[in-house]
Amino acid sequence: MNINRRDLLGGLAAAAVFPKLPAPSIAARQGAALAASVGALPRKSDFDIPERLTYINGAYTHPMPIVARDAVRRNAEKRSRPGSIGEGNSDLPTEVKQQFAALINAQPSEISFVPNTSTGENLVVNGLGIPRTGGNVVTDALHFDGSILHLQALQREYGLDLRVVMPRDGRIDLRDLERVIDRNTKLVEVSLVAMYNGFQHDLKAVCDLAHAQGAYVYADIVQAVGATPIDVRASGVDFCACSSFKWLMADFGLGFLYAREELLGRVVNRSQYGYHSSRSISTHFLPYDPPASTPFTWELGTDATAYFEVGSNAYAPMAALSASLPYLRGLGIEAIEAHRQPMLERLRREMPRLGFEPATPPGTKSALITFVVKDRRPVLDRLIKANINVRLGQHFIRLSPSVYNDLKDIDRLLEALS
Repeated sequence: MNINRRDLLGGLAAAAVFPKLPAPSIAARQGAALAASVGALPRKSDFDIPERLTYINGAYTHPMPIVARDAVRRNAEKRSRPGSIGEGNSDLPTEVKQQFAALINAQPSEISFVPNTSTGENLVVNGLGIPRTGGNVVTDALHFDGSILHLQALQREYGLDLRVVMPRDGRIDLRDLERVIDRNTKLVEVSLVAMYNGFQHDLKAVCDLAHAQGAYVYADIVQAVGATPIDVRASGVDFCACSSFKWLMADFGLGFLYAREELLGRVVNRSQYGYHSSRSISTHFLPYDPPASTPFTWELGTDATAYFEVGSNAYAPMAALSASLPYLRGLGIEAIEAHRQPMLERLRREMPRLGFEPATPPGTKSALITFVVKDRRPVLDRLIKANINVRLGQHFIRLSPSVYNDLKDIDRLLEALS
């Protein structure tokens, strides 16, 4: 018996190589149609946000567009019906990977599903043989704290030569990176957009610097993709990963890992195996099976899916992505970026007048802006009273407007804090 990856996922016979999709799914058509509907940004009616709630916290957890929520519901309803859980005549995993690849200018064969951003980072580090094969890793203090924990644990347990660049005035100076990257650097890890204050690396400059020394670059893009234009070809980045519950407007439990195709099997290796690793699996012990010296034979795949995926993926967030990705592409990431700039400028101008010192460097265009908070309790009380949802840490307030926000929302926040 020959069992391929699609048989295992959907119970349907199919070719071992994914074919070109004949037509977009229902969710994809609805997402694209919603984006193309009459009305410029902001798009408040595209989301089911309570009327009296002011939500300026997309960097924490982004609301789903209504079309994505409906796609999740349809996916759940299909669970009780026979046949594929994909929509219509599409293969859902293939369609979603194609949409994401188009968003970042990658090839679908370079895209793998991962459960979350941190898993993507671990797969890259493990696949590069760090720290077993020697060399140092360079990162910076504005990188995701979970990634810093990961690298420091490798430093503590296995002696990894880890070099952490500290920020100056809320940003990472490229010259400071240059001072610690050398011919022994194996990997440079950065967050394209810092989760704390929105500082955005010049990713091409980082890649040029690292590649000149023979190092590879991994970027955490979770606070960028869907809100900030990304072109993996133009930047030259080798690997990047994200979850989908932030600016991709989907849900927890599924994200993406991009790996430059020519690095697969040559630079980065498999660190785990499962049925997604194989193009097909054949049995040799069941009735009418061809004989062999082993009960199973299989052939490993060569794309990112085969290198990094192991078993079943989360279909509910995949269904959400099947609508949210066409929606985002229809709106246009450049238009989304431009839409928030007047809101960021007003916050940058007015928050210091209310006593909040900026932690985000001037000129930052990313989707979040952060200010220092000395006394959290009165700020929290004012936000609760005004029914405003933002990210309020112990000593910072992070504001992240999205496509459903406008200057009235910003004025409501400023009034609450004044």
